[in-house]
Amino acid sequence: LHYARERTQGRPVTDKSPTSPPVALVEHADVRRMLLAQKAYVEGALGLVLYCARMVDEEKTAPDPGARDRAHLLLEVLTPIAKSWPSQWCLVANDLAIQVHGGYGYTRDYDVEQHYRDNRLNPIHEGTHGIQALDLLGRKVVMGSGAGLRLLLETIGATVARARVRGGESAQMGEALQAAVRRVGEVTATLWSAHDPAVTLANATVYLEAVGHVVLAWVWLELHLVAADRPGDLYDGKRQAARYFYRYELPRVQPQLDLLASLDRTTLDMTDSWF
Repeated sequence: LHYARERTQGRPVTDKSPTSPPVALVEHADVRRMLLAQKAYVEGALGLVLYCARMVDEEKTAPDPGARDRAHLLLEVLTPIAKSWPSQWCLVANDLAIQVHGGYGYTRDYDVEQHYRDNRLNPIHEGTHGIQALDLLGRKVVMGSGAGLRLLLETIGATVARARVRGGESAQMGEALQAAVRRVGEVTATLWSAHDPAVTLANATVYLEAVGHVVLAWVWLELHLVAADRPGDLYDGKRQAARYFYRYELPRVQPQLDLLASLDRTTLDMTDSWF
């Protein structure tokens, strides 16, 4: 962000005069897109991890046994997402940081290449992305006859209900999230109706990514509700990042869920010799 603010290069698309001075990188829409994506990934991931940390506390310290059990169950289903989503998408943020720097991003003059190399390990040492996917779809969403997934979807639904009461943009986001939540429930049932674990789990990674994005949309709706109508750059930035996530990121989920619902066998039917 600092580099994008101080480095000047290029001119606005509305001013092509060769005599016009170059503008800071941050003035270009595509650079703002990359910076906004990084903000959405990183601050959303932080929100998710902090929520999980709260569940760790509540499962041990909540005065009511029911509240402790609820926190434990939520944490169980959220853990593979909390391990994998930040590992995958915050690495994308690192990648975008290199892109903002252009050629300098690939040198050691700036630390973005170091951050990428260091963080590339995260999707591996967190149990590997694929293993977290198998844990989520193969264990966590079906344990207790689906109790963990139901609790998660109900918890997200409670946030949607608050958004509806708030009205306006929050309500619109809530409706988009509720549609995605409903689809996750349907697709999960379809996957396990195959009665063939190999087919059900063949695209578990796609399932993890889709459900992870739905969970992060929930986090961003919570942040949008907290920002509400509060003035200032901090809250304006939160609201804009939430808009970005709902307009650019949440729509990724539907094609993924469609693929999962089809019980696609492309990966299963691939043979070793064809590689």
